[in-house]
Amino acid sequence: MLEITLLVVFPVLMAYAGASDLLTMTIPNRLSIALVVLFGPLALWCGLDATTILVHVAAGAAVLAVTFGLFAAGWIGGGDAKLAAATALWLGFDTLPDYLMLAAIAGGALTLAVLALRLAPLPLFAESWSWLSRLKDPKSGVPYGIALAGAALAVYPHTRIWMDALAH
Repeated sequence: MLEITLLVVFPVLMAYAGASDLLTMTIPNRLSIALVVLFGPLALWCGLDATTILVHVAAGAAVLAVTFGLFAAGWIGGGDAKLAAATALWLGFDTLPDYLMLAAIAGGALTLAVLALRLAPLPLFAESWSWLSRLKDPKSGVPYGIALAGAALAVYPHTRIWMDALAH
């Protein structure tokens, strides 16, 4: 049961974050809160010790500090900052560098794709899609939550919480 819970909860919340950012250009606060709240019980359930849990909390806090600075500078959205920090809580320091590198690469590719989309005309059938019109708007940002979610899903199977859960 634990394996299924860990297989489902984090990935579903990440997929929801990416889809929400694409469709609405927002990542709901309740999603980041859910990630933070669910981490504790699931970490204990899969047998992570207190020291490891504290290290994961430190990873989340460190990413929150950095991303809050990026948000304050206007470089990223608040939802992206909170999602990255909540994700770092689940990943810990062990896989955090891989996550950040993948998110940066995916974010760069996503930005180039959005810029290309903005140069091309929309097909007639897609002109009424509000989410696509919003994405095409040059005043709109880039839904970076897609890159953050994709990177998290790629790294998650290599995390301590995942491996410890499967060892039981």
